[in-house]
Amino acid sequence: MQDKRKILIVDDEAVVRKAVERALQTRGITPRSASNGKEALGFLAGQRFDLVLLDIRMPDMDGMELLQIIKSKHPSTEVIMITGYPTIETAVDCIKLGATDYLVKPFRLSELEAALEKNARSAKALRSSPSLIERGLKLGQEDGIIIGQSRPMQKIFEKIVRVAPTDSSVLITGESGTGKELVARAIHANSARSSNVFMAVDCSALVEALMESELFGHVKGSFTGAHQTKHGLFELANTGTFFFDEIANLSLNIQAKLLRVIQERECMKVGDQKKIKLDIRIISASNKNLEESVKAGTFREDLYYRLSVVPIHIPPLRKRREDIALLSDYFIERISRKIKRPIPEISEEAMDVLRDYPWPGNVRELEHTIERVLVLEDAKIIRPGHLPASISRTHGDFQIFSEGPITLDELEKRYISFMMKRTNGKKTEAADLLGINRKTLGLKLKRYELSQKTN
Repeated sequence: MQDKRKILIVDDEAVVRKAVERALQTRGITPRSASNGKEALGFLAGQRFDLVLLDIRMPDMDGMELLQIIKSKHPSTEVIMITGYPTIETAVDCIKLGATDYLVKPFRLSELEAALEKNARSAKALRSSPSLIERGLKLGQEDGIIIGQSRPMQKIFEKIVRVAPTDSSVLITGESGTGKELVARAIHANSARSSNVFMAVDCSALVEALMESELFGHVKGSFTGAHQTKHGLFELANTGTFFFDEIANLSLNIQAKLLRVIQERECMKVGDQKKIKLDIRIISASNKNLEESVKAGTFREDLYYRLSVVPIHIPPLRKRREDIALLSDYFIERISRKIKRPIPEISEEAMDVLRDYPWPGNVRELEHTIERVLVLEDAKIIRPGHLPASISRTHGDFQIFSEGPITLDELEKRYISFMMKRTNGKKTEAADLLGINRKTLGLKLKRYELSQKTN
């Protein structure tokens, strides 16, 4: 069967390149070859490779340096290192930097074949076991995989693994679109309650007048319009997990009742005197700072401490840009299969645009952007021109020295103006990108007579 992997050979010795090329051609592979690091980076910028066979000692850029660049810019590309000067320390360093295997020159054809076969098995296992399953996490649904290789996401995966088997209450915080519900579902799916109900409730969507009836249920005749007895969501979720999304939107009255449910592990239907014993786990999420809500008097302090036994904060996508390429690849493949079209590649130039954009809508915005491109474009390679103008126009449009040297004040003014434009006037987001607080940004906007517009 033909091997469909795209492979790049990087070695300054022509005889080695030719020998490896012939070996790969016997597997039905037509590889690309580069004689140095600069040439290799040129190939990598133009197309995606599944595997790079990389020599360690090269004149202009050694293989260790190139390995780091490849794993940084193309994390899904695997690398097998080749060296004529083997040491244990070098082998260990290569593996630490992300290499999957290590060949010593001169190597026999059988050794190269074994390394390629091992890599093929690894790639197949990776395709059939997405990110969460690799880490012992599961969600139980095709569209519910958490993707991330950045250190913040690794820490979140570690927390999920530790907290899932317990019944501790978890409070998940983060901006809209960061994947708070996915984390909640991952906790449930890896708990002893995984075969039971996961009840997700958007608190901002519940009508205040009907909220108590929705959560606790009611008996027939308990109020006008109660024509029959109704089971509440708590009762329906018994023995499972109850997820409160955007819990800051609960009224103080419902907060008090929720606190009692958590404390007593029981509830009553509206208009009933019979108590219902509950065995549920509570997971909550908020895009607001609940500590600030407590100070403002809009959220109960005692409930906050009950809910946040284990806090998990999901950073915005702009704080973990190393995940953007991995997420993009995942969305391209999943959405292409969903809409039944060939899976396109994405050029490095287009990926640079995606990495440069601040993603105010976070992962959800990235997913929708990829879907829009795949629906509207038929290109085999996604290039910057295929991306929405609102995203591509932010890339490389910051020209601060176009007319020569300027003062530091003018530099700061232009940079702040650029960030306000880039975040569509959102002060909090602009301040975060600038590394200052919102109040300081407001003072600088006033000082430089810049627009105070917020969205």
